[in-house]
Amino acid sequence: MSVSRRRVGSGTRSGDDGVVAKALPPVIVGALFFGGWEAFVDWQQVREFILPKPSEIWKQLFDNFGLVRSASVVTGTNALVGLILGTILGALLAATANRYRAFGELLNPLTITIAAIPAVVIVSVLNNMYSVTTQTGRRVMVTLAVFFIVFVQVARGLRQNHPTQLELMRSYAASPREILRKVRIPNAVGYLFTGIRTAAPIAVIIALVSEYFGGTQDGLGQRIASNFSLSKTAFAFAYVVGGSIVGLLFFAGSNLLEFVAVPWRRRRYSR
Repeated sequence: MSVSRRRVGSGTRSGDDGVVAKALPPVIVGALFFGGWEAFVDWQQVREFILPKPSEIWKQLFDNFGLVRSASVVTGTNALVGLILGTILGALLAATANRYRAFGELLNPLTITIAAIPAVVIVSVLNNMYSVTTQTGRRVMVTLAVFFIVFVQVARGLRQNHPTQLELMRSYAASPREILRKVRIPNAVGYLFTGIRTAAPIAVIIALVSEYFGGTQDGLGQRIASNFSLSKTAFAFAYVVGGSIVGLLFFAGSNLLEFVAVPWRRRRYSR
């Protein structure tokens, strides 16, 4: 009994030590970076409207936390709606393109063409199409960006199947629909979550960029641009911090979703 207790205790301690070992280096690097930033601004006497101190940005963030939070909610909502719609659309069209070859040959060049068009052009057109009081244009832009990432990943997962599995299904006289449902889609699930994990922070970036080009004035992108133009640099950086937090939450949420929804990948990572 005492031996087992020692083993459990030692395992717990080693696990705690492992967490500390992983968390300590980025904390040290972050502290050195912000400390060096603060010291550099003091040493060179850089004016605040050019480069504010981290301490001043922190002060602006807490003094105006309600404003930053409200703008973050607007941008985060646009990014979340676009992420969900783009994921659903990309996965469905990838499965359809895999099932019907002619449809795939038509869709693939179209998706590549849309992805090659600069986001600035598309979002400008979308903002002119919809009212300035709506978020529709921004959400459509995020949906298009996420769609391309998810479509490419899921299409790849649907194609990359083990030949033995396909031969076995054909030997059972399985129809193409059954092969898609029982072999191709389960294999593509991992690729789907890779696409979601990649697209999650990009959705926030596209939502921020979309807010620079018209529309309502309540998102992070507009607040950052307007405060920089007024030389309120520290306040603008506070909104940048809000955007960074939203991006990190999206990335962490996509990882958590994969951890919960795909247990077999969880077991593989834990080895």
